[in-house]
Amino acid sequence: MHRPDASDRFRPPHLVDLRRTLGPSLRFPTGVVRPDGLWRATRTPEGTATVRLRSTSGGAIDVQAWGDGSRWAVSHAPEIVGANDEADGFSPLGHPVVRDLIARFPGLRIPRTRAVFEQLTIAVLEQKVQGRQARRSYRAICARWGSPAPGPGAALGLRVAPAPQELARVPAWAFHECNVERKRAVTLAAAARYADRLEECVDLPPLAAAARMTTLPGIGAWTAAEVAVVALGDADAVSVGDFHLPNTVSHALAADVRADDSRMLELLEPWRGQRGRVVKLIEAAGIRAPKFGPRLALHDIRGL
Repeated sequence: MHRPDASDRFRPPHLVDLRRTLGPSLRFPTGVVRPDGLWRATRTPEGTATVRLRSTSGGAIDVQAWGDGSRWAVSHAPEIVGANDEADGFSPLGHPVVRDLIARFPGLRIPRTRAVFEQLTIAVLEQKVQGRQARRSYRAICARWGSPAPGPGAALGLRVAPAPQELARVPAWAFHECNVERKRAVTLAAAARYADRLEECVDLPPLAAAARMTTLPGIGAWTAAEVAVVALGDADAVSVGDFHLPNTVSHALAADVRADDSRMLELLEPWRGQRGRVVKLIEAAGIRAPKFGPRLALHDIRGL
């Protein structure tokens, strides 16, 4: 293996479960969970980087990085894995399900990757389509306009997501070839042109960050929350407008078979400030409401 350009070992002040904290946000080819650790290919303010994160038996975390952005990636690794996520004031408040989930997943943290545009790209592609379809489109976009990951990342098939200035030049018909219809293509292109302002969201309070993101056409509360809970470390972000989430949360907290956003937010209200954390715990447990009716169909528009 290539010698890393930067590396470190740090010990978080609390348990961090890397796979449960970062794993759900990884999308191949920019991230993958492997037996030898979690791998990310990313853009940093100092350049691209391939990063490997591994937990040790003693509770420390090893980080290795390759590429121009390696030093930045290593120095920010603690917040990226949620080591700075203290969960101040979070408690089950007497709810037996939440109490059980806290006990089952003590190392689940809220990450803060600072990669706003990268996470926004993923979120936009996942708007109103099945996850499998969105992941295929993401792979196609990274293959076409992304770049090989530095160091050993390329050998693993990892690629760095396209730079915003690259996506800003892509015409809508080219996104069509990646099975992305015009509405999401226009949103991606607009976000790419506005990327510098979007990246500034890492220094804004949560409400101001959400307001800035949602000023762009095509970016609503759902997309902003999907970005905030990963890139901004917002433990209160709830993806309002999700197809399944209200049923999932309401089934977990109140045994409701079906619910809407209003009911979901009502049930989460006691944990305001930590509502996104409750959602992540429920998702980690794999709790699902009973399913009725047909599944959302996969669509392929590339031949149209």
